[in-house]
Amino acid sequence: MRSTMSDQGPEGIRLQKVLAKAGIASRRVAEELIDLGRVQVDGEVVREQGRRIDPDKAVVHVDGVRVVLKDDVVTLVLNKPRGVLSTMHDETHRPCVGDYLANRKERLFHVGRLDADTEGLLLLTNDGDLAHRLMHPSYGVSKTYLAEVPGPVAKDVGKRLRAGIELEDGPVTVDSFKLISSAPGRALVQVVIHEGRKHIVRRLLEAVGHPVEHLVRTAVGEVQLGNQRPGSMRVLNRQEVGSLYKAVGM
Repeated sequence: MRSTMSDQGPEGIRLQKVLAKAGIASRRVAEELIDLGRVQVDGEVVREQGRRIDPDKAVVHVDGVRVVLKDDVVTLVLNKPRGVLSTMHDETHRPCVGDYLANRKERLFHVGRLDADTEGLLLLTNDGDLAHRLMHPSYGVSKTYLAEVPGPVAKDVGKRLRAGIELEDGPVTVDSFKLISSAPGRALVQVVIHEGRKHIVRRLLEAVGHPVEHLVRTAVGEVQLGNQRPGSMRVLNRQEVGSLYKAVGM
């Protein structure tokens, strides 16, 4: 029988109420998840219905995916248009990412950068820990790009890129390379890489004889740009945020 005691007490808020508020499930279903051992708090499987937690401090996972408990934590995807700077303010009034955030109440910052001539997926968040890990090279979060390049593309280009290319600041390898389509004199290729060095995709492709004419970042980890139109923003869903936490071990 479920307890009818108050959900909120001096030691925190009942776990099932926290899960319901976070949008995981109704309280009844949240209780079932707890019974089944599918909920972890601070690394420990919780099966007791009366457990109280502090949502501001506890780390909760459901089925191995971290749950965002704080109401004020926001992570967005901006489809950054070409010509927009990856900065919150530009003294010469050139278009920048900050222009798209003028009406938002949260103090958001961009996770890494895309150069002005590159468009596509740029993460914006006020979760400092998540942003730091996503940008840190040791976590190796993959980034996917589509590039238009001069064609044709030789069959050995992918093999060369996967084996490693020596650039002026050290060797670089790609996680994968794929020819998506080709037409006379041009080709569309996909590059997946976990490096974050400046202009790395452009430099890599130029090094193998295919200077980039148009570049779009289409994914970071499992978060996809999809059909989102240039200049638009959207809030990541729970599964997408959870995938980012998982990718950086949070």
